[in-house]
Amino acid sequence: MEPSACIAWSIALLSLAFSAQAGLLWEIGTSDDSAAEFALAPNGFSQYDEDAFYVIGHGDAKRDWPYVHPGPADGWAGACSHTFAIVFAIDEAPGSGTCTLRFDLIDTHWGSPPRLTVRVNGHEHKTTLPQGADGDASISGDFSAGKEYRFTVAFRAEELESGENEITITNHHGSWFIYDWVGLETPKGVRLAQAKLPPARIGKPTCPPVLVRDGEGLAQVIRIPVRHFRGPTEATVRVQGARPQAVMLKTGPQTVDVRVPAVNETKTAAVTFETDGQVLAESEVTLDPVRKWEIYLLHHTHLDIGYTHVQTEVEAIQWRHLEQAMELAEATRDYPPEARFKWLPEGLWAVDSYLEQASPEKRDAFVQAVHNGDIALDALYGNQLTALCRPEELLELTGCARRLAKQLDIAIDSAMISDVPGYTWGIVPVLAHSGVKYFSIGPNAGHRIGYTISEWGDKPFYWVSPSGKHEVLCWVAGRAYSWFHGAPLNDDQRLLDYLADLDAKGFPYDIVHVRYNIGGDNGPPDPNLPGFVKGWNERYAYPRLILGTPTQMFRAFEQRYGDDVPRVSGDFTPYWEDGAASSALETIINRAAAERIVQAQALWSILDRPGYSPDDVAAVWREAILYDEHTWGAHNSISQPECEFALGQWKIKQAFALEAERRSRNLMHHVLADVGAGGPVAAVHVFNTQTWPRTDVVVLPADWELAGELVKDAAGATVPSQRLSSGELAFLAEDVPATGAAHFTLEAGQASASGDARAEGNAIANGALTLTIDPQTGAITSLKTANGAELVNSSAGLGLNDYYYVAGRDPKDPQRAGDASIRVKEAGPLVASIEIVSKAPGCRALTREVRLYAGIERVDVIATLDKEKVYAQEAVHIAFPFAVPGGVTRLDLPFAVAQVEADQLAGACKNYFTVQRWADVSNEEHGVTWATIDAPLIEVGRITCDPRVVGWLRETPHPQTTLYSYVMNNYWETNYKAAQEGPTVFRYALRPHGPYVQAEAQRFGIERSQPLVAVAVAASTPARASLVRVEPAGVCATCIKPGDDGEGLVLRLYNGGGAPEHVSLDWGARKPKQVWLSNVNEERLAPAPERITMAPYEIVTLRAAL
Repeated sequence: MEPSACIAWSIALLSLAFSAQAGLLWEIGTSDDSAAEFALAPNGFSQYDEDAFYVIGHGDAKRDWPYVHPGPADGWAGACSHTFAIVFAIDEAPGSGTCTLRFDLIDTHWGSPPRLTVRVNGHEHKTTLPQGADGDASISGDFSAGKEYRFTVAFRAEELESGENEITITNHHGSWFIYDWVGLETPKGVRLAQAKLPPARIGKPTCPPVLVRDGEGLAQVIRIPVRHFRGPTEATVRVQGARPQAVMLKTGPQTVDVRVPAVNETKTAAVTFETDGQVLAESEVTLDPVRKWEIYLLHHTHLDIGYTHVQTEVEAIQWRHLEQAMELAEATRDYPPEARFKWLPEGLWAVDSYLEQASPEKRDAFVQAVHNGDIALDALYGNQLTALCRPEELLELTGCARRLAKQLDIAIDSAMISDVPGYTWGIVPVLAHSGVKYFSIGPNAGHRIGYTISEWGDKPFYWVSPSGKHEVLCWVAGRAYSWFHGAPLNDDQRLLDYLADLDAKGFPYDIVHVRYNIGGDNGPPDPNLPGFVKGWNERYAYPRLILGTPTQMFRAFEQRYGDDVPRVSGDFTPYWEDGAASSALETIINRAAAERIVQAQALWSILDRPGYSPDDVAAVWREAILYDEHTWGAHNSISQPECEFALGQWKIKQAFALEAERRSRNLMHHVLADVGAGGPVAAVHVFNTQTWPRTDVVVLPADWELAGELVKDAAGATVPSQRLSSGELAFLAEDVPATGAAHFTLEAGQASASGDARAEGNAIANGALTLTIDPQTGAITSLKTANGAELVNSSAGLGLNDYYYVAGRDPKDPQRAGDASIRVKEAGPLVASIEIVSKAPGCRALTREVRLYAGIERVDVIATLDKEKVYAQEAVHIAFPFAVPGGVTRLDLPFAVAQVEADQLAGACKNYFTVQRWADVSNEEHGVTWATIDAPLIEVGRITCDPRVVGWLRETPHPQTTLYSYVMNNYWETNYKAAQEGPTVFRYALRPHGPYVQAEAQRFGIERSQPLVAVAVAASTPARASLVRVEPAGVCATCIKPGDDGEGLVLRLYNGGGAPEHVSLDWGARKPKQVWLSNVNEERLAPAPERITMAPYEIVTLRAAL
């Protein structure tokens, strides 16, 4: 949205008599809920090219006063501030009293409301307008769709002057508003008069931030606005220190540019316009030194994998962009270096598939373009919702870049992300380990971005990793990614206004980072941009425009300013991950698939199986990544959810999750194919894919034909078991070796009756924990430990696993589940559970199960929502209020743990958080680790959505010991799903504990998301000894996998325990010949020491030769 702003004017002699209406001096328009009487009405906003200049008495609203008043957020109006001016004259200034400027507006922008400065003869009055009606119907001509707003600006009558007066209205922040009427009330007795206008009037001269070549030196430019009230006149403009300049003054407003020698310090110079020795007008200008700016234009498409077109069409469009970019680069090969065409595909999704299908000739041409610097590749696969990614999934975001860098023999040391606001802290070590030094961030300009730009726009910073060992230089583009969507760069003023704004804000650098893409999302290369840059640099010595790449820009910036850039540490908690709750079932499927990939790789290592295919694994990761990428669906997914365009895009998006599930299951099937045995199951191996011994209840499927229900371990000892009401067989698998398998046999006979888990009525106990269910709501109203400590904070009437439904966007009065029907589902002794079936608003049925196990201090909660299809705005939350006085809440992130508030960057989202596997609420004495297997979003303190109603929070509400699992919503206005229906299962696990030990929380979370794996085997199959065990407890392996080159193993260690550690690896029978320190490219860097020192949250990759 962007035209250049000029000045529309109406020259007039002021001769109106005082209005018959008492106190009303003048008015523009008619207060009739319509803007039809104004210029450009009803829907010509895209033709906007002049600000209003209205002279009372002779102005014509249809000619001189546009119906819409744009702001800096409106690219179609130049993306700059806009000032409307009203000129009038009065006989005599009032000596006292109050004047009131009244406004009647039809609408204001729904997402980015304006901030105004009203000046009365230079006296400033500021006001902020509210958000208007949803959507753009009013600006598009349907005025009845607007949200009317009336307001006044009162000022002292003494601010008026006898004779000519000027009132200006400047929209200096936000987006548009639409006029219905504006009028001025004054004290009685004030009368309009004929203005005694001079021959000309000089406005405020300005100095654009440009330097031009002038002979052997540099000159700066004074831009002088002048209003000439007579017929065309030949005049001379004189500026102190500059050569006189002849100018033809036309009738009305115009701007005259005058060159003066560049100054090195601030000075004042007189300005006059003369004709035939007569001074027509005079003023003065302040000359400030002009900085030698360098503006890097990073020309890219915005990669939406869908949204504007069906995904397959987007792919073809992006391929054409690549080929057009290569042609433009060749056509501008002889241009000056700064003007030669360069193209940024943004993400590598389209590059990946282009190279796969391109002919050898086209592939060679592309490779040459990359080597020439015509096309620059950045490290991320797409514009990811980073906080949704599992740790290894986050690393795989750069997997394609690393493979391409090796294939093409290039370095990829920069990354771009666009549209998305907020990024998980773990992206920093991922980028750093992938060789990425620079991160160009271009968020959305205003839609649901919270404080992303207001806190970080054009404030470069080094983002320090959670371990403190790595940092990435980041820059959030202050004009977002879409500044040029409305119109390409075809005038100077937009960039010059931007530089002036940066200067006014005290921007300390002379290098500027500008994102440039045209034509909207998935937009094409701009063939005219090289010519514009070439012409600009011929007109101006400075600012210098440079068609560049992120690496080029960041290197220049870092070399000049690296020592001055601040370093910050913390989670840039994202804002857009909430949309994943609009398709909760597919999000659950994708989360499980990502964990399954890691477990399959570990099983390949444990079993030492041949046939591991890194290409197959990369293909599964690709599907998981594409589901967690930010493009969820069509642009009209909310407004027209049943149209073919929206349904077709969702089918492809959904398929990413379903395909990730299918392929990850195929990996598991492949690796376990030769392990299983046919016939009635007489023995099972229980595999542990993690690096510490584990004890847990294992459940065998009901459809397995078992040899019996009596379960024995490898030593022949009977282990606790129980046939569940579902037909499944549960048994307790104790001390399953790290990265190994325990052997169990199944014999004829009854399941063991040992164990102390019991369920009766509405209560369950297992000797360590006792819990009680509320018979009305079905929530857990009491959870007590063996020492009697109560862990449910019921003071606000909440319970654990408490269902809350918000109809609409306002969470003020959420609805609860009721009419609970409670029954004992499993009576014990190994597994005891209660099932609660309730009526629940928004659902056909709500079924919850709460489980305890003998010998395990854990509560499992399973909530099954049979969702109704609802298109009206709604959300579902499940409460977990913990009684932990003075507790601190910590969140598990990929490759990080963050304490709420303390470990968040300024501007981070606090309405909701996206967690990996667990959150923990603890004080110095005790706490609870809460694992969420399926639902990644939580709210802390209270229900804090939707931000359209609640507002974006600056602080997290208290008590921070109450968590809400934010499981479903349809609050978005575009992109995400409009409704969801059918059964969806959400699983949670609660682990009461003493003082907080982060290593225990980490292990608990991983165990819940990467369960023990039971595989049917022959009875004679021996147990599988441990491959490797990692100590101490704070360090885990995020992956154990065969090397991609077919040799040895790769082991990635992560110290999530929160303290420095000296790490040892206890290898089993397959002791490696050599262990190497390695990297994400699996290179052998140096022999690994026997004990590896790791900082908190550090990642170390090892390679073992077996």
